[in-house]
Amino acid sequence: MLIDSHCHLDYYTPAELQDVLTRAAEAGVGEMVSIGTRLKQSLEICGLAEAHANLWCTVGIHPHSAAEFPVPSPEEIAALADHPKVIGIGESGLDYFYDKAPRDVQQESFRAHIRAAAIAGLPLAIHARDADEDIGRILREERDSGLDFQFLLHCFSSTRVLLEAAMAMDGYFSLSGILTFPKSTELREMAADIPLDRLLVETDAPYLAPVPFRGKRNEPAWVAHTAKVLAEVRGVTPAAMADLTTENFRRLFRKAAPAAAAA
Repeated sequence: MLIDSHCHLDYYTPAELQDVLTRAAEAGVGEMVSIGTRLKQSLEICGLAEAHANLWCTVGIHPHSAAEFPVPSPEEIAALADHPKVIGIGESGLDYFYDKAPRDVQQESFRAHIRAAAIAGLPLAIHARDADEDIGRILREERDSGLDFQFLLHCFSSTRVLLEAAMAMDGYFSLSGILTFPKSTELREMAADIPLDRLLVETDAPYLAPVPFRGKRNEPAWVAHTAKVLAEVRGVTPAAMADLTTENFRRLFRKAAPAAAAA
């Protein structure tokens, strides 16, 4: 079984979603995590996860939206994680490519989410784009302050600077369809260096469809194509990679118990 560790299922209409979930099941994708990008939207996807036994969700504010409202306190964010279907915090992080929010506000929000993850005892899903040095620095500063938290660099496609910084802090890495792109040679080289017990896979659907669907609207079923390429990079079978990434998912997202998903 494969698990899509990061997707945006609320981007589909109810009619579309049913077909998307059916195709995911047919492709061997047993569970999916729909990601929070704003606090109100996070509450809405909790309802979506409640309606489907094999869906989980996270709560948080995307860096693009960090300046839309006052940055909430870590306690406010963590309180939303009491919901039984919420298995993580985020996505939060820094995006200096689009700069849709001032960088100081993005950093304030990122630190609030790190602290919320520590309070809730749940992992943080991190969005990192063109901000590798600041992501690594802030994670290290928060760790050095005494906080105990785990994190996942979602849709990892960053530089070795962040790769090495995150590995030094026992971070997890989720690979997306970018891994399958012909020009992603450097990313495949980095994926070969990540410890096997730190690898996950995702779609980031409806974005970043893998080859051979590049340019189309992505969906969770297609995480199988990313997992296949990752298996080739690591010299294992697709079945072994599915088992490995599922095991890693359970270790990181401890609240996502298989029994709960099957209930």
